[in-house]
Amino acid sequence: MPERKTLILETALQIATESGVDAVSMRSVASRIDLTAMALYPHVPSKEAMLDGIVDRLIARVKLPSPEAPWDERLAELARSFRKVARAHPSVVSMLFTRPAVTPDALRLVETIYQALLDAGVPDAEVPRLERLISTAIVGFVISEAEGRFGPGSATPRARRALLPGAELPAHHRLAGQLDASPHITAEFEADVADLIELARRAGRRRKSTTS
Repeated sequence: MPERKTLILETALQIATESGVDAVSMRSVASRIDLTAMALYPHVPSKEAMLDGIVDRLIARVKLPSPEAPWDERLAELARSFRKVARAHPSVVSMLFTRPAVTPDALRLVETIYQALLDAGVPDAEVPRLERLISTAIVGFVISEAEGRFGPGSATPRARRALLPGAELPAHHRLAGQLDASPHITAEFEADVADLIELARRAGRRRKSTTS
């Protein structure tokens, strides 16, 4: 990526991280790097292109694991790196669900997942579906975390249970002890990643059992 375009997009990402995506404009970016808005257009032709570029710069921050590592470690390391990037840019990460990322860095990331699944023995026909499932689960988790969905909200679990008669919420009352405890989000993330890896492992085992 040319140096000037990289500077523009990195500046846009910085503004979005600091003040939200709505604060990003050709004018605000140009002002930050002491240029006129018109000087940006040869490098980034529109605000839409700038927003796409922000997604690209976000993905470029995800550290890809060594291809020499075991396939399950690759998937786990990639998930952790993605979460780390999301936590550093919470006001931007939701764009990953609203804007398709078709860039070299995005392709490298997906390629890493594809290869890990192939190395796990997952049948070729199942690899794209499992990649979508894994990516959607991880992106959904980190966006939920960034947007505050896992936070306490405006009412405690006990107060939320009181909104309906107990007869309508038997599962809630059975799980009251678990629901009232403060969640350990990092432990949950690690458990979710382990479950996703186990899904891939089982898909690989099914292939071995049908070919043996």
